[in-house]
Amino acid sequence: MSVPTLTDGPADAPLTLILAHGAGAAMDSPFMDLIAEGVAAAGWRVVRFEFPYMAARRTTGAKKPPDREPVLTGTWRSVIADLGADTLVIGGKSLGGRMASMIADEAGVRGLVCLGYPFHPPGRPDRLRTAHLETLATPALILQGERDPFGRAEEVPCYSLSETISLAWLPDGDHSFKPRKASGRTEDSNLALAVERICGFLDALAA
Repeated sequence: MSVPTLTDGPADAPLTLILAHGAGAAMDSPFMDLIAEGVAAAGWRVVRFEFPYMAARRTTGAKKPPDREPVLTGTWRSVIADLGADTLVIGGKSLGGRMASMIADEAGVRGLVCLGYPFHPPGRPDRLRTAHLETLATPALILQGERDPFGRAEEVPCYSLSETISLAWLPDGDHSFKPRKASGRTEDSNLALAVERICGFLDALAA
């Protein structure tokens, strides 16, 4: 499978972080650029890729919905096979991170990073997407905005999640970590904090 990719950071980094995009924005969205470039600047290799529906959007211009789950997880498996699981940490924004979390254990990767995990659809807290997270064996970091409608700060601590999962909260952040102006935080400060938490996680895995 030929998968479009973008690579940042040194080729000889001890770990490579692979990031997949969310449902609606491509691998080179401003959010993905800032996260990837920030982590790469700290000395880690970052590889981004696109699922088939998003790659097709570049050539056709048609905004089709995400591929079905078998295609999404199959794309993940293909990318991991190309790069080799031994030094990989996988994850991504929302949908991309969720799909990574579903195959992390079977893939044998070193870690998992989810940027705004969609714990449930907005307004539907009864429809949890956490069953596989209860038994996750792969060390994981979930970065979540405190106001994320897919899983707020007052909701997520009540979920039954594996002890391998660490949660890091972005103050007053929404699903893309953007805070309200009245909070005194800025989008840049929250994204910088997210990069800092990711790099700390990678440091611990590489130690």
